[in-house]
Amino acid sequence: MEIIGGDDDSEMYGALVTAQSLRLHHRHHCREDQCTSILVKYIKAPVHLVWSLVRRFDQPQKYKPFISRCTVHGDPEIGSLREVDVRSGLPATTSTERLEQLDDKEHILGINIIGGDHRLKNYSSILTVHPQMIDGRSGTMVIESFVVDVPQGNTKDDTCYFVESLIKCNLKSLAGVSERLAAENISNGYIIQ
Repeated sequence: MEIIGGDDDSEMYGALVTAQSLRLHHRHHCREDQCTSILVKYIKAPVHLVWSLVRRFDQPQKYKPFISRCTVHGDPEIGSLREVDVRSGLPATTSTERLEQLDDKEHILGINIIGGDHRLKNYSSILTVHPQMIDGRSGTMVIESFVVDVPQGNTKDDTCYFVESLIKCNLKSLAGVSERLAAENISNGYIIQ
């Protein structure tokens, strides 16, 4: 598990929340020909603001920099499919993804990639967001885990490194967007809880 960002004051609480969340939500069945990993990111913005971005299955491009366009037919609900166009620079142009889990109370998003012109076969991810005090303010701890097939000709380490790099970039962007929105709300006189 890799932790991105954070401070000493929140480590104990964060470790307890992380352990509980991992046990409850981030358990993937990993076959011999697959790899899995978990990443944690601390964001200096309240959980409701971060969740408002994450839960938008129909608008991942709001914080995922590698996505240029997303189309969902109908209202996003469990079982809905989205067609995602990927920006140039990655070894893909499209991805078809299914919403597996969306829990607004527990802040859980689960997605499976079911098609597209890429090598991420049998990809499944779970993302959870948790309230976390950071520097004495309301913040968020985001945990994202995944499991994916290791493509023929690649190693588990290479595959995990590639997927982790994408997730780190997405989480860094999520932090930037969330923290900017939180700062705008504060400067405009809105109270962030």
